Amino acid sequence: RRRYTEKILFNTRRLSELVGNVLIISKLESGAVDINKESFRLDEQIRQSIMLLEPKWVEKEIEFDIELDETVYDADKNLLLHVWNNIIGNAIKFSPHGGLVTIRLIGTAEEIVFSVDDCGPGISESSQKHIFDKFYQADSSHKQEGNGLGLALVKRIIDMFDGSISAENLPESGCRFKVVLKKQKNNKKI
Repeated sequence: RRRYTEKILFNTRRLSELVGNVLIISKLESGAVDINKESFRLDEQIRQSIMLLEPKWVEKEIEFDIELDETVYDADKNLLLHVWNNIIGNAIKFSPHGGLVTIRLIGTAEEIVFSVDDCGPGISESSQKHIFDKFYQADSSHKQEGNGLGLALVKRIIDMFDGSISAENLPESGCRFKVVLKKQKNNKKI
């Protein structure tokens, strides 16, 4: 019974996450999202995201190398939390047991650059072209842990704030996701 109960709970969480992501993407694509812009500290929100993901990184004994500039940004906090949770969560998911995840947040006068490096297998060249597509999953060994909507959702959120997101393989091993946001008082009207 316990095993069946655990399977039911696991699949219920997956289904709930899938439905939630589908609803958010649908709203973003149709322009039906209410944007609640406010000024907040991105560095504190990223720390919050890391703490929200604690059960995952503790289980895998992941270590972190974190440097976050104190950075204030004007945007929808809830939408950006999806971005950090997804990107950091993916770095944890694809890093090996005992791996290292490196997180940087650098603010300049013109832009804010957020990057996450993992020490996983990296992303094949053919997959890099599709990782921001809905329902695309590059690594079939992790299909049970996701639904292929996370990075599609992240891309749409970043686009809303006139930002950019990219992924590149690191020379040794692993992957770097980089988000660049324009630093300005009045972000694009949405």
